[in-house]
Amino acid sequence: MRQIQSESLAQLLMQLRFAPQRKRRQQLNNAEKLLSIIKTDQEYPFEFVVFKITSYRPKRLLEWDSISGDELIEDLRIFIWKLSGQIAPLASEQEEKIYRVEELAKVSGVSTKTITRWRKKGLVARKYIFDDDKKLLGFSQSTIDKFFSENPELAAKARGFSRLTNQQKKSIIQQAVKLYSKKKMSRYQIIERIAAKTGRSHEAIRYILINHENRYPHRGVFGGSAGALSPEETAELYRLFKQGSGITELMQRFGRSRSSIYRIIKQRRAKVLLAKRIEFVDSAEFSEAVAFERILSEPIDSLIPASSKGIGPSTLGKGTLSEYLEALKDSVSLNRESEVELFRRYNYLKYLVFSNRSKIKLNRISGRQITELEGYLSEAEKIKTTLIEANLRLVVSIANKHAGGGLTLQDLVSEGNFAMMRAVEKFNYSRGFRFATYASWAIAKDFARRIPAESARLDKAATDSMAHIQRDLRTTSAASVVDVERARKSLVEAIREELDEREQYIIIYHYGLTGTLIRKDKKTLQQIGKDLGLTKERVRQLELLALQKLKQLLSIEEFELLMS
Repeated sequence: MRQIQSESLAQLLMQLRFAPQRKRRQQLNNAEKLLSIIKTDQEYPFEFVVFKITSYRPKRLLEWDSISGDELIEDLRIFIWKLSGQIAPLASEQEEKIYRVEELAKVSGVSTKTITRWRKKGLVARKYIFDDDKKLLGFSQSTIDKFFSENPELAAKARGFSRLTNQQKKSIIQQAVKLYSKKKMSRYQIIERIAAKTGRSHEAIRYILINHENRYPHRGVFGGSAGALSPEETAELYRLFKQGSGITELMQRFGRSRSSIYRIIKQRRAKVLLAKRIEFVDSAEFSEAVAFERILSEPIDSLIPASSKGIGPSTLGKGTLSEYLEALKDSVSLNRESEVELFRRYNYLKYLVFSNRSKIKLNRISGRQITELEGYLSEAEKIKTTLIEANLRLVVSIANKHAGGGLTLQDLVSEGNFAMMRAVEKFNYSRGFRFATYASWAIAKDFARRIPAESARLDKAATDSMAHIQRDLRTTSAASVVDVERARKSLVEAIREELDEREQYIIIYHYGLTGTLIRKDKKTLQQIGKDLGLTKERVRQLELLALQKLKQLLSIEEFELLMS
């Protein structure tokens, strides 16, 4: 399409980009009214043109004082097309049917080239946003009716497209009232029945009934105006959609058109995204231009190992503790490189959603954008599940060290699983620690806060199960036994140098740093408490203080060895 030839009109269009929506909408209407009265064989002063559009007289004009009618018609068409593109509304929210070029050509029985010729003869088009989120030219029912009334010879040639008379509209309304009162059909079913009988489109019938109910709200066809769905109805519609209800079923149940159902679902999806609490551990690389390609280049399935049984925290409540512990032997395991990559990707995906959801506009929702952000969250959730599953055995190991309190081993494992899940959200992979190190600290801290001080005996069956399976849950280091033993001795020396005697005793005996690597000399917190003349809760508090000191003093490898 050619550009606006009039410099004054071109500059006016540029200035309107910064004007309020209301003002641009008004001037768009004014431009369409002006276009309808322009004659090709006349000259028009620019002062007149600008005044008709803006309602004020320009102080000076940048070019000659007048323009021919045929040139002005072309410029106004382009002006309207571009200005409507700045404020394009949703076609589905208009009070009358909006036709795309192809739709108008089809119902009129002409080619799209004929539609282009009609536009040159005065058929006004604006830009609208249609259901596929595309911004395209559209023609309103009223502008089409006006064009055909002014060009009867063209209307006669457009087979299949005729304007409904008032008597025909009245007949349609009467049919709808009759069907609703006798058969109690849904709004959608009634509109479909009448559309089939009259040969008119579903949308045409729908707009006739909507206009009638808006004009006579107390004499509505369906017992009152359809109006907007209540928040409760919207929530119910979205719930049914999530459960698998089809669009046609929802149309019939709620008496709305297909486009209305899609719009409601999109708005609901957008609101869910906007309201969702999204937390992530930020990284400087996330804001780099190449971050997307660098972090997400690998397909997600290549990073997640296959799990033979799909063990998760919820499995604990579906059987006995023995069955749960037995099943953990088949849970996934991650090496250091895979773990870092998954945490990196997990946080970056949430960063993408957090950064881009602010661009969502509820009055102009992009289904493509919503689907993309939902996809990021879905992939992040998949990664989170894998990270949790890979560390369920760690929870059991730590729970076993804290056994003997007021909770059963199964309760401890359950509490530990929740603590580990929260740790996944907070873990900063970029600091160099293994997640097991951070999670061990978080779980031990959570136990200290939640477990009651009174003592109770563990269920004997749970104890036997742990003794039987514990060997299978331990992970072995790739280093030789000699190297590990040397590292343990070095760790003990560091502990003796940095902690006081009471803290040394607690850490050395609770974490089995005496004895041999194969047969560790370990004590429970309750046993340590008896040795030191302290309550179990006081021992737990001192243990946490000691671990906090060691976390700052030991190397990553030493701290991991302690917690393993």
